[in-house]
Amino acid sequence: MRGVRPAAVIALLLLLPAAGPAADRPVVRVGSKSFTESYVLAEIVAQVVEQTGEARVERKLGLGGTGIVHAALASGEIDVYPEYTGTIARAILKEPAVTTVAAMRARLRERALVVTEPLGFQNTYALAVARSTAARLGLRTISDLRGHRRLTAAFDPGFLDRDDGWPGLRRHYGLELAGVRIMEHALAYRALAGGAVDVIDVFSTDGQLAREAVALLADDRGFFPDYAAVLLARRPFAERLPRTWAALEQRLVGRLDTATMTRLNAEADLDRRPFAAVAASFLGGGAPAGGRRSPARELPALTLEHLALVGVSLLAAVVVGVPLGVLAARRRLLGQVELMGVGVLQTIPALALLAFMIPLFGIGRVPALIALTLYALLPIVRNTYAGLVSLDPQLVDMAAVLGLDGWKRLAWIELPLASVTILAGIKTSAVLTVGTATLAAFIGGGGYGTLIITGLALNDGATILAGAIPAALMALAIHALFEAVDRLAVPRGLRTTATATR
Repeated sequence: MRGVRPAAVIALLLLLPAAGPAADRPVVRVGSKSFTESYVLAEIVAQVVEQTGEARVERKLGLGGTGIVHAALASGEIDVYPEYTGTIARAILKEPAVTTVAAMRARLRERALVVTEPLGFQNTYALAVARSTAARLGLRTISDLRGHRRLTAAFDPGFLDRDDGWPGLRRHYGLELAGVRIMEHALAYRALAGGAVDVIDVFSTDGQLAREAVALLADDRGFFPDYAAVLLARRPFAERLPRTWAALEQRLVGRLDTATMTRLNAEADLDRRPFAAVAASFLGGGAPAGGRRSPARELPALTLEHLALVGVSLLAAVVVGVPLGVLAARRRLLGQVELMGVGVLQTIPALALLAFMIPLFGIGRVPALIALTLYALLPIVRNTYAGLVSLDPQLVDMAAVLGLDGWKRLAWIELPLASVTILAGIKTSAVLTVGTATLAAFIGGGGYGTLIITGLALNDGATILAGAIPAALMALAIHALFEAVDRLAVPRGLRTTATATR
């Protein structure tokens, strides 16, 4: 220490406690739904939390619709996310008559949730048509649609399901259209511009409204409720980190008007700026400004995440599925019940199965892995069963002559003879799991689905392909890997026999 000044040593010792590891600070988990505005608002929230310095941030963005995101909040998997008063009243509280923030706050208190005052803008549902269509047919209000039953529409799945969407709107206005189809929100603008449909549902702050040739139809009979943007959070978060919660309220409540939010959405949707850069432009710094999004930068990390999802779930499915197939072959009556039960799992939509996992296991990789394992079971169980019950009885009888019975006969004779069929089932499950794993991103599981969901939200074909093409290439690589395993692990005679049987 010779030559080191005492003042410098003292200063260093004073700085050490302040420079403690970031891991010692609490974590705020910020969530969002899977559309542009929710991404932008969530990123703004995350940056305010980071700038306050009281906690670290974990981003869980693009989790899907209200049901999934609110379930994540209720289960404690996220701490805060952007929401709307109309959605809180109708979809969360199931009380349409609750219209004020004060009344909502009282109801939410029972659920250990808190809500801010409005951020400053309304993002209500609306119906839109092309400007050329509006001019040609004289469409100015939603009521005007009643005289044009030949028009077709494309609506977001949420708009079709909710009572404050198409079902209620149809009854309220007495509307009849020639055809109504389901379409992801961001893709509907492209369908409208191309003439594939005549009417779409929009949000009043959509970025496309600022630059596209779209005409909004006035809600002349006042159907749509208020959708004031707010932050919905867990009460323990607000109480544990009062300085952070106060910063969010001070910097965001009443600070985002409709024009500002529409501009921010347009920067993300149309200018292809990263969400972090859009949020930083509103906050006046705090994150790199950035240019256009570059999905290629995320690919290495997402590839590892996707491989982990596929590898772990497939291994678990093999460990569970092969014994189930053996049991089904040994106990035929029980086996049929078992096969039917595994088959029923395949009839459940993958996204619904992922949503079912949230109340039990929360969000993230654990519920995604469990759901993927369940989805991978059927080909493995069925092929193991089929391979064992189709063995030549004479070959099996020879095992008895050799004095083999029970587990020895299964391990040394039956499973090797059925290995080609069993491996075919595993290979099928592996390839299917690569595709199904893209849905894991809807509950924060990561993988290539992160890019696909973001691309859908932004109507960005390049981002969608950045996730879809690597997934397809991974499926091809896994198929080739299993072909090599077949050649190395399965005796040539068995491969020849299996080929001849086909």
